[in-house]
Amino acid sequence: DEISHIMKLANEAGFPVYPRGGGTGVCAGSIPTRDGVVLSLERLDRIEEVDEDNLMVVAEAGVTLAQLLEAVESRGLLFPPHPGDEGAQLGVLVACNAGGTRAVKYGIVRNYVKGLEVVLPTGEVVRMGGKLLKNNTGLDLMHLLIGSEGILGVITKVILRLYPKFAGPMTLVVSFDDRHAAIRAVPRILQAGVIPMAIEYVDHALMEDTAAYLNTRWSASKGAAHLIVIVTGTTEDDLYQQSESISGICEQLGSVDTLMAESRDEQARILHIRSEVSMVYKAETAEILDVTVPPAAVEEMMNEVDRLAAEYRTKIPMVAHAGDGNFHPYLMFDLKERGLHKEVKRKIYAKAVELGGVISGEHGIGKTRLDEIGMCLDPKSLELMRGLKRLFDPNGVLSPDCAIK
Repeated sequence: DEISHIMKLANEAGFPVYPRGGGTGVCAGSIPTRDGVVLSLERLDRIEEVDEDNLMVVAEAGVTLAQLLEAVESRGLLFPPHPGDEGAQLGVLVACNAGGTRAVKYGIVRNYVKGLEVVLPTGEVVRMGGKLLKNNTGLDLMHLLIGSEGILGVITKVILRLYPKFAGPMTLVVSFDDRHAAIRAVPRILQAGVIPMAIEYVDHALMEDTAAYLNTRWSASKGAAHLIVIVTGTTEDDLYQQSESISGICEQLGSVDTLMAESRDEQARILHIRSEVSMVYKAETAEILDVTVPPAAVEEMMNEVDRLAAEYRTKIPMVAHAGDGNFHPYLMFDLKERGLHKEVKRKIYAKAVELGGVISGEHGIGKTRLDEIGMCLDPKSLELMRGLKRLFDPNGVLSPDCAIK
């Protein structure tokens, strides 16, 4: 009711409203660009129901991912997507259609949303979906709101699908002397019928630096490049069979070592080091990009980034969700200081689009990528998006200057 009242007032008076979740986004989506109201959702923090019979959870939008996982895992259930930052709030995860490392096997947040409660920019409250596995009644407005980055409505409640806990996980670190061999192993693993929960590409030097930053050690001592492969299954035997299959495929392509982390502590340490990579370069990083290409094009895309780094005499560290084609080049401040940041950024985007990709796979457009969205969306698509924005928000009061111009 309070949010509805605020939006009605904003719509009538014409002042902007900027919904804010946990502040975990990286595209400045929640940062105000005009005088207005910041609408914090942190007090919408109730998990209303964990429905074990229907395998659904009903929660308010301000519940964090950490709170959700604690509530469902204590009942032997699982919410499969994991975007990385457990301080992220559920409403924002839905509004930004968050992805993360587990998308290879379990998909993105959109795949788990079954119902929404939304306050429109004009103040009306609408409820979409429910605890339903099938719903073909009317136009699918709910999925229009998912991934809209908060420009069409304020999500206040979500219904999410859950699953029983799986066996595992088990984490492998497969080491290669050659990055190209590591990247080529990814489609071979998937073609073999093994679908890991995650396949991450990382450079050895970057992981060593991150481990040192965290005052710990990186588990793998051999190789210049690694695949971090996480498998889940129905039984322990299933986990070992998948792991042996992956190890065998990688050996055929020249891997020099495979570390199998079975203990919870070792797995947690490996994944913690991977998750903290951005902290090593935080002081030097002007922007983290989020390009996605077809998985088979990852190697060519990474080669182009290396070429640009050499051409512009800079370093561009990269990590990749190699299993789904999404990777993150880190553009350094030295490019911005030399007035070259936008030029290099646009060249990376242009190559991604040439390969059939897009400029954002999971972070969204926000405010930092508005100038480049036209590189991968045609004018008619942008026109339709602007029309939808005007239909939902005739006075342009909700999250102006975000996602689309």
